[in-house]
Amino acid sequence: MTKRRSDAVEANAETIADSTRWRILMVLLAAIAMSLINVSIVNVALPSIQQGLGASQSDLQWVLSGYALTFGVVLVAAGRAGDLLGRGGIFIVGVAVFTAASIASGLAPDADWLNVARFVQGVGSGLLSPQAVGMIQQYFRAAERGRAFGYFGTAVGLSVGIGPVLGGLLIELGGADLGWRLTFLANVPIGIAAIVMAFAWFPKPLFSQGANTASSTSRRVIATFRSLDPIGAVLLGLAVFAALFPFMESESSPLTWLLLPLGIALVAFWIRWERRYARLGRSPMVDLSIFSTRSFTNGALIMTLYFTGMTSIWVLVALYLQQGLGESALATGLISTPAAFISAFAANWAGRRVMTYGRKMVIWGLFLALIGLAASITVVLLHAGGYLSIWWLLLSLALIGVAQGAVISPNQALTLAEVPLQYAGSSGAIMQTGQRIGTSIGIAVITAAVFASLNVTSWSLAVTFGFGLIMLVVLCALGVALKDLRDRSHDYRRSQ
Repeated sequence: MTKRRSDAVEANAETIADSTRWRILMVLLAAIAMSLINVSIVNVALPSIQQGLGASQSDLQWVLSGYALTFGVVLVAAGRAGDLLGRGGIFIVGVAVFTAASIASGLAPDADWLNVARFVQGVGSGLLSPQAVGMIQQYFRAAERGRAFGYFGTAVGLSVGIGPVLGGLLIELGGADLGWRLTFLANVPIGIAAIVMAFAWFPKPLFSQGANTASSTSRRVIATFRSLDPIGAVLLGLAVFAALFPFMESESSPLTWLLLPLGIALVAFWIRWERRYARLGRSPMVDLSIFSTRSFTNGALIMTLYFTGMTSIWVLVALYLQQGLGESALATGLISTPAAFISAFAANWAGRRVMTYGRKMVIWGLFLALIGLAASITVVLLHAGGYLSIWWLLLSLALIGVAQGAVISPNQALTLAEVPLQYAGSSGAIMQTGQRIGTSIGIAVITAAVFASLNVTSWSLAVTFGFGLIMLVVLCALGVALKDLRDRSHDYRRSQ
């Protein structure tokens, strides 16, 4: 059944018209932009939510963490469901769930209601996100795929940049109570438009008919259920939950850290289960043989390390400017936002050239990230000495924006290039899960190190220490990228 599914996907990708490909991409990017804008808008809306609902600090923490947790838990299972049942259909379900949860969030009468709605919103985002990556993999080839991932990176950069500004405007227009509600309700027209366009433009059928070879409806249902590997999905979901939860709720009790070794044990059990499932002749949730594809393993590790370090930059910058220097949230946004737009432009430029330069583009992007971090440290220290305005961070963070555009989208294209299409969704979801875990661990560990150092030093030196830790993680990512370049060169010589 897997082979027939793969052949059908290949044929579909070959016969689809060019104009349809790009319309499909437009729908995917609209939904991805909606989910990402929602993340950055909520960061701006937290004070208004606290005032409007009388929410506690714990409530506000879960407004952020609940979404991230459910998003990370469902990612791989959702990617596999798309691979088997049809990426277009699962994508539409995800957008519908996200849109409905946005309505529930915007109409929330209290903090508990809002947090439940945010959990559901995370599920919707987790359903749609791997389908977007899988469908780009499915419908685009060679240089076109690089361009498509470049546009994907552009959408990411613009969404991150627009979110805080849009959130500020909506809160300004709506006031303390209505404003934060509008930040959620703004998703609704985008979600509805994405669903309408998906029904109009996505190839039919939206759901796979690959199981029709079974002789009865009951046998088709059982075959599909087994292919979804429900036990594997539960095991991996619990493992991701155990890995993420301690970093989101570490202050509640030291006992939460016991979940980490439990998470490692669950991953080991999940791997054993997947191997056993494959030996029985069934279709596992994740084809573990993809990890023998060095380009995938190296690329996924690069992304995990990159997100472990680089996402903490924006947290440290916001903390330093607002708590360390007493700058306003507006000033913080003005310093950080240009880098997001530069990242969007760089992602588009890099996406058009990734198939020409390959892994070298990612390597140079990581070098540029190190230069941007070193320049940011210089600005912070010179400002502390009274020699330089803090607004010089605009320039150093712009270098980091270029680095993001040169690393994230090109690395996605290169990492998934040799992955079988029947596992495109689940493989992309594995990479995204690594990003999510890396982000959570990185922010928790690096910010904790910065706050610990504040007990003995100044804000400028503490932030310098934090940037130094990020540089060490980026150096590790650079090491893996150089290894991947060497592996590719070796494989190329051996094939000649």
